[in-house]
Amino acid sequence: MIENLFHAYTPLFTWIGLGLILSRFIPDSFLKLLGYMLYWVGVPLQLFVLARHTDLSHGGLIPAIAVAILLLSLVLALLIWWALQSVASRKVQPEQVGLDLPVETSLSSVNSLAQASLGSFILATILGNTGFVGLTLAQVLTGPANMDWAVLFSVTNNVVGTYGIAVLIASYFGNKATKNHWWIQLRDLLTVPSLWSFFIGLNTQFIKLPEVVESGLEQAIWVVIAFALLLVGLRMKAMKGWKSLKMALVASMLKVVIVPMLVGLSATYLGVIGEARLVLVLMSGTPTGLSVLILAEVYDLDRNLLASSIALTFVGLLLALPLWLAWFG
Repeated sequence: MIENLFHAYTPLFTWIGLGLILSRFIPDSFLKLLGYMLYWVGVPLQLFVLARHTDLSHGGLIPAIAVAILLLSLVLALLIWWALQSVASRKVQPEQVGLDLPVETSLSSVNSLAQASLGSFILATILGNTGFVGLTLAQVLTGPANMDWAVLFSVTNNVVGTYGIAVLIASYFGNKATKNHWWIQLRDLLTVPSLWSFFIGLNTQFIKLPEVVESGLEQAIWVVIAFALLLVGLRMKAMKGWKSLKMALVASMLKVVIVPMLVGLSATYLGVIGEARLVLVLMSGTPTGLSVLILAEVYDLDRNLLASSIALTFVGLLLALPLWLAWFG
């Protein structure tokens, strides 16, 4: 297991550590540029290549499992948020809502902030970094026979989760001046570049590209992953969201401990064991994806909570990984 952990930690420490070192010399404008390049070019390219090589012989089993895990995470996030808010509301006296502002203005401001925080809490819990961290871990910890499971899970998570459900959640809970309308959320969903690149890749599987092009595209996936992990390290310097540490800690526990444990136990109960089970546990317990930061900027969500969640889930993954290998490997 020590050798497996070494291979799993190497790319994470290498690229994230390099990002931390370079963060002292790289301006914030480059971080935004890199984030948008990954959103508009890197992730669409990755999904295009993965879609072209995705084995659909498993039918809808793996996508169904990925969607079920997304919904499980969503339900748990809502239940825990409402429970925590219910407990907190009992401790807050009415006169504490606003000191110098009218009651209506204070309540409106509090409700707006709570709505943005709720959207961020949900995103931090349901969105995993399956495309970058998940595929990296699956490649070094499992055999080639189980990579199709990892790829299908990652593609489903990105298409349905990151660029499907997440866009709708961010659009609905975003703290924006404009009102939410169904057609605005539909527009936001249909203009996501990764959705189009995935369906193009899926429908061009029968087209054989020159070998040098295919090889270049496959190598490009790992270049994208390297830049994404580098961005994690670069972003960690700018993360100042420790005011939201308590809620981020709860979201992180859900993301990297509770949900993957439930997935592993459920898989065992259903007879899925070995590397196949480990793939499901790894993919469901990946750290919060960097895409939440882009969604936070676009839809004006709680950036502090999301930034803290990203940092805590990466630390949590490093601590939980030996447990997943020992219990579910």
